[in-house]
Amino acid sequence: MGTEGEDERSESSEMRAGAAGTEQSEGPDDASRERPDEANADTTNRDGRVFPGVPESADDDEAVIVPETSGAAPRSREGLDHARDGAIETAAGEGCGPDACTCGERTATDADDRSVATDGAGVSNVDETGSLGDLEFTEPAEDVSQNVDDGEPDVRVGVPEDVELDTPTYSIRSEMNDIETPDEKTWFMELDEAVIDEGRCIQCGTCVAACPSDSIGVGDDDLPELVKMCTGCSLCWDFCPRGGLRYERQWVVTGGEDNVKGAGDPITEFSAKVEDDWTDAAQDGGVVTGMLASLLEAGEIDGALIATESEEEAWKAESFLATTEEELIENAGTVYNQTLALGNLDLKQWEHKLPDEKDWDELSLALVGTPCEIEGIRALQDFDWDYQGHDEGIGAVEYTIALMCTKNFNYYSLMGEQLEDQRGISPDEIGKMDVLHGKLMVYDHDGEMILEEDIENFHDAALKGCDECADFTGFCADVTVGSVGSSDEYSSVILRTEQGVRAWEHTEPKLDYHDLEDKSAVGKLQGWDKKKAFESLERPFDPDAPRFIDYTDHAETYGTATNPHDEAH
Repeated sequence: MGTEGEDERSESSEMRAGAAGTEQSEGPDDASRERPDEANADTTNRDGRVFPGVPESADDDEAVIVPETSGAAPRSREGLDHARDGAIETAAGEGCGPDACTCGERTATDADDRSVATDGAGVSNVDETGSLGDLEFTEPAEDVSQNVDDGEPDVRVGVPEDVELDTPTYSIRSEMNDIETPDEKTWFMELDEAVIDEGRCIQCGTCVAACPSDSIGVGDDDLPELVKMCTGCSLCWDFCPRGGLRYERQWVVTGGEDNVKGAGDPITEFSAKVEDDWTDAAQDGGVVTGMLASLLEAGEIDGALIATESEEEAWKAESFLATTEEELIENAGTVYNQTLALGNLDLKQWEHKLPDEKDWDELSLALVGTPCEIEGIRALQDFDWDYQGHDEGIGAVEYTIALMCTKNFNYYSLMGEQLEDQRGISPDEIGKMDVLHGKLMVYDHDGEMILEEDIENFHDAALKGCDECADFTGFCADVTVGSVGSSDEYSSVILRTEQGVRAWEHTEPKLDYHDLEDKSAVGKLQGWDKKKAFESLERPFDPDAPRFIDYTDHAETYGTATNPHDEAH
């Protein structure tokens, strides 16, 4: 038996070699290419090519396998073994073979009725029949960093089950390359460490406006946050009134050395009110709204960045660009929380409200804000930096109006915790709020007072950073407006610059005014505010020192980390 098997294998090999030779050569003798009668009949491949028949074998292990040569999906090793094991049975009309599988375990039929393997490694986007499936592409993001899986940026994907991995902190940078962060290079992380995380942020938005790479946005908690990679340019730190900006030096730079004493050195002061019916809804005398409306009417400005009430949450302030008198009157009044005004100077968001016939660098805007916001815009305008998305908006601000301010509040703490939870006053039932004579006064929609309480009782709802501010009267503004120093229904108005006088002259025909009634009241409150600031500031108050404070100096004074990157911030 063994000899016969050897002879059969030899003959089969010779036949295959001969067949190969006849396909590669041409000759006149066709008879020499005929197959022996005892061989299997020629079989036609599904591609139309002719292959020699395969001799039968009684030995399962010696079965001859003709490899697939079509474009069908390749078999796995296991699939080939399966076909080989069934070759003898296939010859007898049952079982599995190289071109057929009757057990249905290893093969399937494609669209052309061809047998293909169904097990083993496949090809991406190709099914078991070799057909190309539908492809899905992620649409590229516009104007934002790409997020392909809609997941949190600090969450790892594809982690095996029951495997816990700790995301390395930024300190791994120095561990891997043995390079420490230079002290003179300041990142948003430093601002976050020293101001935002410490609860000292006053929500002015200056850091958002200052960033030349538009890397800083506003989070759901109304605080600045990093929205894409920080470049370490230091500008967010430099211009922050609670960080690198020595705001008292900014007073000197803006208005002269006399502006660091008392209420400053104003050009002139008045008690005034607008003579019009709409002032019933305004704060005190409606001077701010009247002044902005007069500037719009005269063509001095194309719009005014003011505060409006949120449509979703009662008494929550949001930035709004008013471009008509009607919009100004509709938003008259004061809302006691910040809008991050300077973070909304990207004119793209207001493009639909701005005149088409003007280029952005030709626009003129007025900005109404708290003293810290005016300090920020003045500092930004003093330097010819590229502020990216906010560049045109910063340059467009030509009139600044500061609102007298001792402190501002966190919206959720004041309206939610203090008024609604502790005193049972819903924001929806409030028609007007005022801070006057050291009291917080709340009125309903009919004008009836429903609360009068010492403002100190609401200290926990105030922004912590406000305690460090000594700028009650807005030393850097063109015009300052408030209620202190004037009787009811009148506003106290301080004009500090020639630009402020110009705005007053446009408004004067609409005003009932006289000399400021009580200058001492303004001076006393300014003195009280400065005293509070001196008690809260942990750095020296020095109007003659450099305008910018190095982070290392600030960190040393306030006890924060010099390089929070290396402290696993």
